[in-house]
Amino acid sequence: MERRVLIAVILSFLVLYAYQALFVPPPPASSRVEPPPPAAAPSAPQTPAPPEAPVTAPAPPAPPAPQAVTGDTTEREIAVEAATVSGALSNRGAQIIRWRLSGYRDGQGRPVDLVPSALPPGQPTPFALRVDDEEITRRLNTALYRVSGDSGGRFDAASGEAALVFEYEDASGLRARKEFRFDPDNYLIRFSAAVTVGDRVLNPVILWGPGLGDIGAVTGGGSFFTGNYAQPPQAIYHRDGDVERIAAADSAAQPVHEGQFRFAGVDDQYFLAAAVNPGSARLEFRPVTLPGAGETQRQLLSQAIQFPQPPQDVRFFYGPKQFDLLRSVDAELVRAINFGIFGFLAVPLLGALQWIHGFVGNYGWAIVLLTILINIAIFPLRHKSVVSMRKMQAVQPQLKAIQDRYAGLKVTDPARQKMNTEIMNLYREKGVNPASGCVPMVLQFPVLLAFYSMLSQSIELRGAEFGLWIRDLSQPDPYYVIPVLMAVTMFWQTKITPTTADPAQQRIMLLMPLMFTVFFLWAPSGLVIYWFVSNLWAIGQQYFTTWLIGPALAPASRPPAERRMKSAGAGRTPDAEKH
Repeated sequence: MERRVLIAVILSFLVLYAYQALFVPPPPASSRVEPPPPAAAPSAPQTPAPPEAPVTAPAPPAPPAPQAVTGDTTEREIAVEAATVSGALSNRGAQIIRWRLSGYRDGQGRPVDLVPSALPPGQPTPFALRVDDEEITRRLNTALYRVSGDSGGRFDAASGEAALVFEYEDASGLRARKEFRFDPDNYLIRFSAAVTVGDRVLNPVILWGPGLGDIGAVTGGGSFFTGNYAQPPQAIYHRDGDVERIAAADSAAQPVHEGQFRFAGVDDQYFLAAAVNPGSARLEFRPVTLPGAGETQRQLLSQAIQFPQPPQDVRFFYGPKQFDLLRSVDAELVRAINFGIFGFLAVPLLGALQWIHGFVGNYGWAIVLLTILINIAIFPLRHKSVVSMRKMQAVQPQLKAIQDRYAGLKVTDPARQKMNTEIMNLYREKGVNPASGCVPMVLQFPVLLAFYSMLSQSIELRGAEFGLWIRDLSQPDPYYVIPVLMAVTMFWQTKITPTTADPAQQRIMLLMPLMFTVFFLWAPSGLVIYWFVSNLWAIGQQYFTTWLIGPALAPASRPPAERRMKSAGAGRTPDAEKH
């Protein structure tokens, strides 16, 4: 039994590492373009120089751009103000150039801007357009549009009724119109576009440009032990009832996707830019590496979407992956939060955590109270486990006697079936269930993994303070205080837990706290707090159960006659033969 417990604990540790290594994509490798080596100095010419090529006439200059008929003469920004967003659009190309979320801060304490800065030349920003003709595409994205709906360069999105309209027309017959409507509460943008050349209607592709720009979510990294606790930008879409996620590095292998989509776009760990209920569409994803040296390079993902008809009142969500907010936009949009295979547990845990937070006002204490509630729920199972292990200790001498009598037989010997029969009879007579000692451990690991998913993916905990040195429950403890305390309590718990293992196995079990400590050093501090409080509760319950059922009895030595027995029994234990 103890061997099975040891194997279960080791496998559980491997499951923890495999889960965060396999289900959370690793950080993208820096892709640096090395400059070509300098050309070698030419050697002295060995043959006569070839005759000079004839001088060709210079290429004719490019024709001037058609004169604007409807547009603006100077470039300017139009600020979009709402309770949740402070954004800006430029009249050059009628694109979003800034989208700052008022309620979320980056590592420098500034509002998170989902439009990345320092984009390479020629990269579009959200709501640029593309058509088949490259020259028309260039004019659509560089022309100065006439703006209506703003007031002195400012657009108040609080009402959610008015539209911000951009219009352009030139002498060649090119006409373009873009209309934006901003929801004041849920980060939704309703977008319409119309492009014509003369009497010909064009169906433009909506370009989003590289995203997302949340530096805090795309940095971070991993090693063999730490894994990756930050999800970089990736493609995401909901099609045929399934949610597909494609890492930026893998998007080039299959850049185009077509079908009926419930939502489609790009997300990172905490934020999302996606079309909501677009219906039939064609998606295109392309990785983009922002310039930088070494680790300052960032690989983002550029997306484009095209519909069968020119876009009319298409909804785009451009904001945080907050569970209740996503659910208010579309019930299926909550699946953009990557809770993994334990989402069925993570979602109710998140709901319970938010409910408790409504009373205590601190997510750290909410985690502590939720941990206590979970341990109260499994109190009977853990109590039964301790009682079962105590019974196992009591029957250990008799169990060892049975095993010794059959020690000389091979595993394939049919006579060993009699040993199993005797052991099962012994368990039945003493009321021992060997599996009951493992049940609480098995039940805790799905909850642990669900807690990990919830704490690492829920934006509610991003930047949430606990107090003192814990400034962000979604980040590791900067001074490793909680992981060390967790290791101490885990060692303490291991020492006082009843065991039937031999001394060598007990020493191996004492190594488990060290293994878990290494793993938890870089885990979100909220997760470590959960495990630390669980250990404290288990220690207290162990002492309570020991007081309740009394101290363990010293195992009685085996009778000399029993120790001399060498032949196999008849299928009944020695105690059974007395009756």
